[in-house]
Amino acid sequence: MKIAKDTVVTVNYKLSDAQNNLIEEGAQPMVYLHGGYENTLPKIEEELDGKEVGYSSTIQVEPDDAFGDYEPELVKVEERARLPEPIEVGMQFEGMAEGGDDEPVIFTVTEIAEDKVVLDGNHPLAGMALRFDLSVIDVRAATAEEIQHGHVHGAGGHHHEMDDSDEGDHFRSQPLQ
Repeated sequence: MKIAKDTVVTVNYKLSDAQNNLIEEGAQPMVYLHGGYENTLPKIEEELDGKEVGYSSTIQVEPDDAFGDYEPELVKVEERARLPEPIEVGMQFEGMAEGGDDEPVIFTVTEIAEDKVVLDGNHPLAGMALRFDLSVIDVRAATAEEIQHGHVHGAGGHHHEMDDSDEGDHFRSQPLQ
């Protein structure tokens, strides 16, 4: 079966920067609903469109087509007392960017000093050209329910019975003004 709109694609991948420094080697394959559902980067969909199981490729995706440019104005220093304890590097909080629109931003704690905390609202891969080694291992027709919901269900996909759980996402619920 060829990869086309409304197919579920399973891809082994390796993600590196433009200098081939490994960022992530997918322990589990990436499984996504193909066809503009925003389940993966558009450049990956573009590369895989019309391909079949067994297809392999390496593509480079520039920041504009990945996670955008790094924006220094999305870095802020906050008083440690304003944040919940215990606090540690890697925790995430939802907040508003100064001078930005009304869209909330996820800030990641990147540094902690005695009384200050550095929060970065940029995606960790912002400003980077990314190299993806892709290998298609499965293609199947999406179910009507997957198409209606706009994402894959089941193994490697979304599980609706887990929607009510905040597990793994508990840092995102902290408002930061």
